Amino acid sequence: MTLMDEARKGNITPTIRKVAENEHIDPDTLRKYVAKGLVTIPQNVKRETRPMGIGKCMTVKINANVGTSRDFIDVDDEIKKAITAVKYGADTIMDLSTGGDLNDIRKRIMDAVDVPFGTVPIYQAASSKKTVVDMSSDDMFNTVRKHAESGVDFVTIHAGVNQNALQRLRKGDRIMNVVSRGGSFTIAWMIHNNQENPFYAEFDYLIELAKEYDLTLSLGDGMRPGCVHDASDNAKFMEFITLGELVKQSREAGVQTFVEGPGHVAADEIQLSVTSMKKLCHNAPLYLLGPLVTDIAPGYDHITGAIGGTIAGMCGADFLCMTTPAEHLALPTCEDVKEGAIVTKIAAHAADLTREGQRERARATDKEMAQARNALNWEKQFELAIDKEKPRKTRENRKTGSDACSMCGELCALKIVQQALSEEK
Repeated sequence: MTLMDEARKGNITPTIRKVAENEHIDPDTLRKYVAKGLVTIPQNVKRETRPMGIGKCMTVKINANVGTSRDFIDVDDEIKKAITAVKYGADTIMDLSTGGDLNDIRKRIMDAVDVPFGTVPIYQAASSKKTVVDMSSDDMFNTVRKHAESGVDFVTIHAGVNQNALQRLRKGDRIMNVVSRGGSFTIAWMIHNNQENPFYAEFDYLIELAKEYDLTLSLGDGMRPGCVHDASDNAKFMEFITLGELVKQSREAGVQTFVEGPGHVAADEIQLSVTSMKKLCHNAPLYLLGPLVTDIAPGYDHITGAIGGTIAGMCGADFLCMTTPAEHLALPTCEDVKEGAIVTKIAAHAADLTREGQRERARATDKEMAQARNALNWEKQFELAIDKEKPRKTRENRKTGSDACSMCGELCALKIVQQALSEEK
């Protein structure tokens, strides 16, 4: 049985119990959420991993993408990136490799981390052919099985990219058409072969395969906007509608899902995107790339994504895919991944301060930090910080004879008022 099947039978499994403990939630309440598909805990039966709850009343989780490209194939470096991402806050890792021995790369990265692990199987299916349009539907499904058999916990499948969505794209006025790599492979294949997307046409078979391994389906956002101009258009909303139908179909079979979303979205449209996806997709856990709130900050898109991620998390998004300073520019370095993980973790916590089920716990941590700052307790501040290394290094590199910081020294506002209040007593 899948985890969802167990939950529907009333069984509080060790996995559910562990997540409930981590999230400070009643185990039976969590069981009910898993049974309804409101919380997803990706965990392949072939792999032992640290269980992560994604969805209703859970902390906002973050994912880090790593992987080779055809231009840069350094597996050791990608392993280092994955380990670094987990160290600095990533709750899951995805391998998006397209260059080198993809089976070996996937195994080595997956073996290096103990968090849920995801892939995009169509990348490997396409990489095995001269061009992406040469894939067969068997190639696509066989690659999904290969990834499931290897222990992958969740897979991105662009099943919502169908002929209906393609028609909306043709009639639209997008500047950038399709920026999802998996979405572009699928559309090119559909146009060249004049056929429906196999993952949509044969979704029943995909569900059977997923059920065999308790593989979580991350229903991909192939029509996500690649710039602010393209957000909130018909192609994107058509995909939302289709993904909602596929979520319902998956739940009926006892297969866990979450749904992926945009993309590049102006700040005032994020709530519309999130609430629409939640409504159309039956409150499935929502996984967003960013969203990036402006297009003019290359080199700083980890920040534009964090801004959008906080707003999205406030509106109901459950899972944020981090971006790095290298987004849109190059394959990220290990330092880029570290920076992206920290900034996205900040965004997730900022969202948790507002969310049902986590608000009080998140605010308690901020209260502790405020008390430590008021007491000029530097060790406690470093302990509570999301990045525990940078603040310590900054303080040590700018020494002061005062117990306050070197910005104010003895002119510290906290010290002055504390002394005045003390003298008054």
